[in-house]
Parts: sequence; structure tokens; C-alpha cells
Amino acid sequence: MTEDFTDRQGESAAAGAAPGPHSTEQIPAAQAGPEGSPYAGYGAQAGGPAPNYPQYQNTPWQTSPQQIGVGQTQAFPGAEFGREYNSSSFDPPLQSGAYGAQPPTGPARRPIRTGLVFGAVALALVSGGVGGAVGAIATRSDTGHSAVTNALDAPKPNVNNVASAPAGSTQAVAQKVLPSVVMIKVASNRAEGEGSGVVLSSDGLILTNNHVAAGGGANAKMEVVFADGSTAPASLVGADPVSDLAVVKVNGKSGLTPIELGGSSNLQVGQPVIAVGSPLGLAGTVTTGIVSALNRPVSTQGEGTPDTSVNPVIDAIQTDAAINPGNSGGALVDGNGSLIGINTAIASLGGSEVSGQQSGSIGLGFAIPVDQARRVADELIKTGHATYAQLGIKLKAQDRVARVLEATPDGPAARAGIPAGTIVTKLDDRTIDSGDSLIAAVRSHQPGDKVKLTYTDDQGNNAKTVEVTLTGAAADGGR
Repeated sequence: MTEDFTDRQGESAAAGAAPGPHSTEQIPAAQAGPEGSPYAGYGAQAGGPAPNYPQYQNTPWQTSPQQIGVGQTQAFPGAEFGREYNSSSFDPPLQSGAYGAQPPTGPARRPIRTGLVFGAVALALVSGGVGGAVGAIATRSDTGHSAVTNALDAPKPNVNNVASAPAGSTQAVAQKVLPSVVMIKVASNRAEGEGSGVVLSSDGLILTNNHVAAGGGANAKMEVVFADGSTAPASLVGADPVSDLAVVKVNGKSGLTPIELGGSSNLQVGQPVIAVGSPLGLAGTVTTGIVSALNRPVSTQGEGTPDTSVNPVIDAIQTDAAINPGNSGGALVDGNGSLIGINTAIASLGGSEVSGQQSGSIGLGFAIPVDQARRVADELIKTGHATYAQLGIKLKAQDRVARVLEATPDGPAARAGIPAGTIVTKLDDRTIDSGDSLIAAVRSHQPGDKVKLTYTDDQGNNAKTVEVTLTGAAADGGR
């Protein structure tokens, strides 16, 4: 949570002010000398007048608000800003009195700071000489004094930011994608919430997450808010709790701008991406980042899925583009504005569970790859149901290894000769290190795909590789 920083201007700057918890603390004032001077040790010399030192106001030194942690304090600039302050460098003026005037013993020393001042003046002249001379001529009045100029009097420039957006820039991508991303509001007697979606067809088919469409329950009402601010009611076409995808259809809308579908099979780590959605109800929000990792097994269990027997594990694209509550179902696009993923989940530190509030982005967001989303959406539109690939084994999803507890009789694994008790270590060239990672790897394929499976005995020895043909199973979702 970002701390609010309190205005401390009215507080006393004197030393010894009452302590207390504050976002920022005021810099303590220097201790006063015998005559009230701000520099201890430089009071009036015996027999002479008190030196007239300037009084320096202690200004609070504040840090900018941080996402994690409270406001910090910082001592007045010290060694990191140059040589530390040394009071002896300020020689008090010569005075008469007990010590008398001291005659000079050698040539007068020139203060080092004089050279620094001269250097600063030289830099200013070199960098602004021409502009300064022209400005002086242009603004000098008949009386010999410079006339006052005001930036508010200058004419408004004629700049067309829309036309000047460079191809491939974030600005150009946003202009292309924003008309194809919507906000979805869901409300019922049980719950209400907001999410995002992407336009699939000009007549109103919209792809989103299952936990967005099903978030309000069976009798929830859905409303879609478009980029131009218009709204329309929507109804469910089909939902798949296994892949956490759903398709809805708006009523009475035409001429919409469908999003351009890209591909996710050739994504590269480090590739720039852009997330578009409605975080916290802020429609049309655009954030940028990169592909941080690929093939992340992410479970969305409990996210609007009433059936606890379903284990929705997605084979996710990880990104550091800011994704927050409300981004679910929105678009993750590449530098060309083509859809590469459906934003679905974020990792959090868990600090907000006590208050029941959802936490925000910590730079760990996850999206369903578009290749899987395309296949599931097509099945939902045509049949109202989706299918997913399966291996025909039972295992513990959260187990640190993919241990086969049971092979379904006459299932794909059993036909390939994979016995119970073995540990699956690879699927094709992909390393399998947990039950969830095997589930995600299998579901990233289509039913009927042939894969090579490597497994060992229960001690991790005697590795074998076999070919398995994945079968299909219907997801328990539908209209």
C-alpha cells in the first residue's frame, strides 16, 4: 500500500520537537550557539561583534511513496552528494578584541568554490549562448529592460498525436487493440464483480475467463461496456472450467472490431508485450512488459469454479506487465497488436488475505496462451462444450514429482505400458518436475496428439521413453 505523506510545513523545525510516528520526519535543526547562532561554536568573539550568519530553515527531506513499505527519511544530503559539510571551511571574519586583527602572512588564498562557480558559468554559456543572445535581443524593450514573457501567452501547438504514432510503438498498438477489448460487469444476489474480455466477432462474440463469466453464479446478469462507452447485456454461450475460458454474446450490437489473433507457439522470453483490460474497473488500461517465462503451470482453483473436483491448471505465459484484479479475460498482445494470451491470474504475497482484499500486481502475471484459447473458444461457440487432452493416469497435482498413482485401464498410459508407481520426468523435450506441470503440459496439447513420455521407477532410476497418443475428455461446463 502506498503511504500518504503528511504535509509537515506547519510543524516546528526546532530541535527537541515531540517525537511521533510520521511518514516523513523533519530534519533536526542545528543546535544553537550561545547567542542563538545556528552553528554551535561560532558565537561572538570576546570584544567583537557577533558574526551575522544567515539563518537556514530546516526543510523536510522526503522520499517518494513506495509500493511496499512506508515513507522513509533521509538525512540532509551527505557524502553521496559530495564532500561532507565541514564547519571549519567557513572562516569567521577577522575581528578586533582579545585576539586582535591578524596580519596576512602570505598571499591571499582564493577559495576553491570560486573556481566551481566560474566553471558553472562557463557551462551555461557554452550550452545556451546562442539562445541566450537571441532571447535578449528579442525581449529587450525600449526602456532597456527585458520584457516579461509568459508561456501561457504562446499559441497552442497543432500536434496530432494519433497520426504521429510510430508503427510498432506502444501508442500505435494501443490504438489498434483498445476498440477490441471490453469490460464485463457481472452481478447477482450472491456476488458482483468486473472483468475484461476480447471481441471475437463483429456481431458480439466475446472471449473471457470462466471465473469472470461464472463469478456471479447461475442467475447472474452480465453487462458489457465497450471502448466507446456504450453498453449492452450479454448471455453465456459456453464455459470451460478446466481451461478457465468462456464465451459470451452481447445482444443488439454489430459492427464491432474483432481482435487480431496471433500465435503463442513461437514466443520468446524477453519479447515485449502489452496488457489491455479493466483493472479495478478502470476500462481501457494499457500496461507494458515482457514475456518473463513460458510454460508456467498455474492453478486457478477456486476462481469462480463451484465444482471443487475440477483442477483448472493452465500452461501459462508469465509476464511482468502490470495485471491487477479486473484484468482477467483481457488481452495480452505482442508488438504488432496480435493477441498472444488471455490475462488470467497474478501471484501475490498473500498479505491482503486477512482483510479479504485482493492484492495488486507484483510483476508476476499469467496468461492463457492464445493457441489453447483459440481451440477452446471455437469448441464453445460450436457445441457449448470444450474438450481437453488427457493421459489416463491419476496423480497428486501438488506433488513435487509427477508420480503415477494409478493408470486408467485401457487408457493412453496403460496402453503405452506405464505402470503405477513410476515418476514421469519429461514430456517431449519439456522437463516435468511436479504433478501440476504434467497436467499443464498434457492440456497444452489437443486430443489425438502423439507425445513422447519419459519416466523412471520410484527411485528415479531406469529411465524409459515411450510414445503416447492422448485422448480427449469433455469438460464439465457448457451453456
